[in-house]
Amino acid sequence: MFDAIAGRYDLLNRVLSGGLDGRWRARAIAALNLTGRETVLDLCTGTADLALAAASGPAHARRIVGVDFSAAMLRLAQEKARRAGHAEATGEGGPAAPAVGFIRGDATHLPLKDGTMDAVTIGFGIRNVEDPAKACREILRVLNPRGTLVILELSLPRAVLMRRAYLWYARWVLPLIGRVISGHSSAYTYLPASVEAFLPPEAFAQLLRDCGFSAVRAVPLTMGVVYMFVATKGDPGAV
Repeated sequence: MFDAIAGRYDLLNRVLSGGLDGRWRARAIAALNLTGRETVLDLCTGTADLALAAASGPAHARRIVGVDFSAAMLRLAQEKARRAGHAEATGEGGPAAPAVGFIRGDATHLPLKDGTMDAVTIGFGIRNVEDPAKACREILRVLNPRGTLVILELSLPRAVLMRRAYLWYARWVLPLIGRVISGHSSAYTYLPASVEAFLPPEAFAQLLRDCGFSAVRAVPLTMGVVYMFVATKGDPGAV
């Protein structure tokens, strides 16, 4: 399904979010407090919008590794990184800009060594993982002892009127627009169904704690249409 919609994925993200997706990603990257020395894993990277956000601006990572299961998404991600001047390079001195590389892989079996990542991001992908708890334990494994996790995920607004409006849009308008633009009959029916089926914010925050994360915060964005989850591997108060 994700291979089939890859070519129109970025356009649909902009249209269906009303252009707010860029602001959400900027909030996620700001929460990492990057200094230019970090290696960041962008899991479920898709077409690499969040990975490239981590490589851009005055506060950015030194290196970003994007992992995704969809080969078509990764092909587009590699091309976007190349055009932005962030393709990985070899040779003395390394790349002039932060390097962004990609690996095709499973979120529940990450092809990375223990403790090698300073931070991990996921943009709207954790609900698509068959076993989110297993993926979160893998994230914990690859983070260094002081590492940070930031996840953006869609949610159902709590306010009754907003929730009704959101569900009407998600169930009727969104699938129609998605089908017209992407040409895929079921992908954008799956999207709202997956949001409704995913854990509520409080339950997902507890899942992160149960997996071993600390200082877990669930931050509502845009009236709760999106939540940003921020957590650390170690005790942030420890010296």
